[in-house]
Amino acid sequence: MQSEREDIEQLREGSSAAFERLFDQYSGKLYNFMLRLAAGNTYLAEEMTQRAFVKVWETRTAVNPERSFLSYLCTIAKNMLINEYEHQTVERLYQEHVLAHTPMAEVTTEQQVCYRLLDEYITHLTEQLPPARRQVFVLSKREMLSNREIAQQLHITESTVQTQLSKALAFMKEQLAKHYPQLLCLLLYYTFPP
Repeated sequence: MQSEREDIEQLREGSSAAFERLFDQYSGKLYNFMLRLAAGNTYLAEEMTQRAFVKVWETRTAVNPERSFLSYLCTIAKNMLINEYEHQTVERLYQEHVLAHTPMAEVTTEQQVCYRLLDEYITHLTEQLPPARRQVFVLSKREMLSNREIAQQLHITESTVQTQLSKALAFMKEQLAKHYPQLLCLLLYYTFPP
């Protein structure tokens, strides 16, 4: 039976067998930890567990065998969950602006102005993204493709798609925060719907 340290050292050298042993040993513990952080959301807990292990594999040479592997995993997954919640907040704002799902008769003039303002502003922000990031963002948010579908279409990894989306959404969030006064009516509408 190998020690955790031996598995980590082999992982750092690219051993998929060591990676599998670490996954088998810690995935359940990480899942339970994420389940608590995600308030019982099993999908998010599973997703963050999977993503954390993908991240470990991608950055395996940086894993420190002197430190607790479980703590390292939990930190990665917790940060990913925080990013996911931020992503969901911006995504909700984006999706809500699509009037195709709301009959125009039910939307007041003020709400229409808010929708149009957000749509124009997000289009403007999208154009400022680097080309590869913009392509991923458009496929995700306008074409509504999953990360897996985008990865297959662009011949890149799902983690690259996730990274590009995270960076795009961080940019959007930062810009939305800067222009909060102009978007105040929209944000209030989403926060306190009539």
